[in-house]
Amino acid sequence: MNAAWQHELPLDRSPSDEVMPGVRFGRVDQLLSPAYWQLRCSTADLNRIDFVNRHGSLEDEIGFCLLGGFGVTLEVATAFFDRLKSEGVFQTQNPISEKTVLRLLDEPAQVNGRPHRYRFPNQRARRISKAMQELTQIELATDKPVTFRNQIQSLEGVGPKTASWIARNWLDTDEIAILDIHVLRAGWIIRLFEKDCRLPTQYEELERRFLFFSNELQVRASVLDAVMWSDMRNFGSRLARNLSMN
Repeated sequence: MNAAWQHELPLDRSPSDEVMPGVRFGRVDQLLSPAYWQLRCSTADLNRIDFVNRHGSLEDEIGFCLLGGFGVTLEVATAFFDRLKSEGVFQTQNPISEKTVLRLLDEPAQVNGRPHRYRFPNQRARRISKAMQELTQIELATDKPVTFRNQIQSLEGVGPKTASWIARNWLDTDEIAILDIHVLRAGWIIRLFEKDCRLPTQYEELERRFLFFSNELQVRASVLDAVMWSDMRNFGSRLARNLSMN
């Protein structure tokens, strides 16, 4: 990432201005307001949230994303990813059997000095094994991010969020957004999203709103969802529930 992604803050926008209908800009010192998110994106250390896959393969990216998700922390996913990668699981030339992947996932891994078990070894072993096989049969449209995401979503166990995660990281694109519970909570607070919205059934509708919102803030959508995910993960859901826009 580079400093060219950063933008100057507009000087003529007041806290009461609407970024989009129903979403007021707020103040930069108002935690989790649109003004706050714009400032965070404009001043964040982009090297620390560098999500673009610069060294691994697409198979690595897909494998890592399949290991993550609900109920699996980033730290646990990373530990098991490192183990599977070292055993050659994420390559398509010489496929590793589902049985071998299961064995590697079924053994505890060290996370922050303590042994941790993987929560879904059978399910993820099957999905990872099938994905490595099916990738050899897909001609991916890497010049068309939305089409690319749809192709990735055809793999077993890959929903719109995971497919968006893979597409964003692999293509370094702002044409899609990664929407999960952390981003939804940030959106609820500023009334970007309705409280009764649902993923994945409303993914495309919510994504359109998010992309429009990022454009109005003059920040990259990819940076905004990364910053939102990081801050909301660190703040926790309790703080998010206690905050509301006046």
